[in-house]
Amino acid sequence: MRRLTSVHISNPEIFKNQLLLWSQKFEEIVWLDSNHYKHSYANYDAVLAVEAFTSIQTDYHDAFEQLKTYQTSTKDWLFGYLSYDLKNDVEALTSKNFDGLQFPELCFFQPKKLFLLKGNTLEMQYLNFVADEVEDDLQTITSAVSSSTTEKSSEDHTIKIKLRIHKDEYFQKVNTMLNHIHRGDIYEANFCQEFYAEQTSIHPFEIYNKLNKISKPPFATFIRLYDKYLLSASPERYIKKEGNKIISQPIKGTAKRSLHKDEDFQLKKGLSEDSKERSENVMIVDLVRNDLSKTATKGSVKVEELCEVYSFKQVHQMISTVTSEIDDTMHPVDVIKTTFPMGSMTGAPKISAMRIIEELEETKRGLYSGAVGYFTPESDFDFNVVIRSILYNASEQYVSYSVGGAITAKSDPLKEYEECLLKAKAMREVLEN
Repeated sequence: MRRLTSVHISNPEIFKNQLLLWSQKFEEIVWLDSNHYKHSYANYDAVLAVEAFTSIQTDYHDAFEQLKTYQTSTKDWLFGYLSYDLKNDVEALTSKNFDGLQFPELCFFQPKKLFLLKGNTLEMQYLNFVADEVEDDLQTITSAVSSSTTEKSSEDHTIKIKLRIHKDEYFQKVNTMLNHIHRGDIYEANFCQEFYAEQTSIHPFEIYNKLNKISKPPFATFIRLYDKYLLSASPERYIKKEGNKIISQPIKGTAKRSLHKDEDFQLKKGLSEDSKERSENVMIVDLVRNDLSKTATKGSVKVEELCEVYSFKQVHQMISTVTSEIDDTMHPVDVIKTTFPMGSMTGAPKISAMRIIEELEETKRGLYSGAVGYFTPESDFDFNVVIRSILYNASEQYVSYSVGGAITAKSDPLKEYEECLLKAKAMREVLEN
């Protein structure tokens, strides 16, 4: 049983910084921050889970079945991630590309300590608590502000970022994908490329804070699982369960922002009216509708929003919202398994797109274009899409970030390449400065 304590927080923004700073002493950390973004279906302003009581870590073999057993037996809060390569558990697919990060393909833990912040109310849930532990932790957390000024700065060296796929090769690969589209093998595929640095040490806490500050996304994430780190500025929800309702919010369509109000408005308007971007989005909405229908009650799949444009600090994004209803007998992990990987990071038809992606990409995606999130004791869940993210293996001193875009029949390889650079801008900035 968990001990629940509710506390009034006078300044939530300062407290969030203190809480994340305090968490750095733990080896198992999942931090989720909405940055007060007013998006649909939000639950909490910020969530912190630390210190594993139990955990599961596995490769793709029977991964979803193992997760199902783990979630059923604990019936508690579980936090962790699903890597893209769990596709190999769902379909007869493989992942043979280079993997410099070497993250486990699935990892979840049941936290001893959980913090749920909404408005001025902090709920603390502790497993196996001892007397005065909650009060002692609160006192330590709220005094952490003084130590934030002594935070270490980045190593005094230049991070040399390399491209796994160079520009001319990128054009060749996109043209090969376009040939597949023109032959009718696929309608659309998300093609990604990796940027990386070897023999490089970074301070993940500092890099995350920089990335979050310039992006302020609704699904920001800091993960530490021993020597593996994820620093994410994701704007995208993959899938959420609220009771019997399932919500998926795929993103397809990106435009840059401008500091000039009139120009920024025109960029946003241009994105909303762009036939190529809208067709990309609609194709993925159809795919998501099909995925949700596998577990939905008859006639319950609905498109609540189609091609709505939302503005973030770095970019405008085109987002759709697709929902469904499930019956009480449906296991939450089965809902995830039948929709994984998310359509926005694969393509249509899904299996053909994933096969072609594997042939043309040079890097195993791993956690990139996977998902991070949690299960509740009531078997609800909420997961983001791991994009706009920096991944770091501290033992291997390997830093990586990947970006991608949807290739359709209307794609111009140069414009696709420029869109990738736009998406990569924030990650490159925080690593190089």
